[in-house]
Amino acid sequence: MYQPLRASRSERLPIRTLEYHVRLWEGGGSAPAAPPLVMVHGWMDVGASYQFVVDAFGEAFAAERRIIAPDWRGFGHSMPPARCDHYPFADYLADLDRLLDHYAPGQPVDLVGHSMGGNVAMAYAGVRPQRIRRLVNLEGFGLPATEPAQAPARYAQWLDELRGLDAGDRHLKAYASAEAVAARLMKTNPRLGRGQAEWLAREWAQPDDRGAWHILGDAAHKVVNPLLYRVEEALALYAAIAAPVLAVEASNDSMGLWWKGRYDLDQYHERLRHVPDCRVARVQDAGHMLHHDQPAAVARLIEEFLQAP
Repeated sequence: MYQPLRASRSERLPIRTLEYHVRLWEGGGSAPAAPPLVMVHGWMDVGASYQFVVDAFGEAFAAERRIIAPDWRGFGHSMPPARCDHYPFADYLADLDRLLDHYAPGQPVDLVGHSMGGNVAMAYAGVRPQRIRRLVNLEGFGLPATEPAQAPARYAQWLDELRGLDAGDRHLKAYASAEAVAARLMKTNPRLGRGQAEWLAREWAQPDDRGAWHILGDAAHKVVNPLLYRVEEALALYAAIAAPVLAVEASNDSMGLWWKGRYDLDQYHERLRHVPDCRVARVQDAGHMLHHDQPAAVARLIEEFLQAP
């Protein structure tokens, strides 16, 4: 099994309506010289997912940083105290705002976000531009454009899926063992090594009192967002970002696999033109989970970007 090189610790932090689980890797001193580095994960993932990248950071970089990786609400160990049947996107912005109030009061941070977390990071940097020093977006592409005429069907879909959630038809599969969870991770991502998968499985899932392993994610996340994705709003947020942005994409075309021509990399790159200061980098031999596939390459890109003049 993979053995982490840099030890982390966990904290519980009250944020709005629930207690957040936050993973921290501390720098070498009691007062790190550089701004805090906040790393936010994607859909059906956990903060621990960044362990491989943290381990790949250079010694000097890691020594001067406090690295903060929360489990988003409804993921990992940040579960709501009462049953929840859907998760509005805006909640992530409010949660991140309170998280930064706690860990970096009055201080800009460096922010890294993967996938859904990248989308949150881009939106937050437009809403609170003074809070972000630099931003790294790992495959947070946004979504295909929608039209107002799609609203009636979308709301109807949401209502139907809420009923389905109540009926139990959107549950997450349970697994017989941690090894079975690891096998599932490797099936989804063939680049993930067995040692990595076996370590990650124990962060991504946990056993119940009968020994069945359950994914640490609320099934309500599978309910569609009732609100349409409005590209014009996203572009207005992009335009308000004051921080330099590094948009990192994998060599495998995730967009082509997901959207089948409805939304592609060229359209994404066109949207990025609205960000005042943005550059694009690519990680070779990697898929959407590029922080698992090529952690050393991702770590190097983050280090170079955050430390550049």
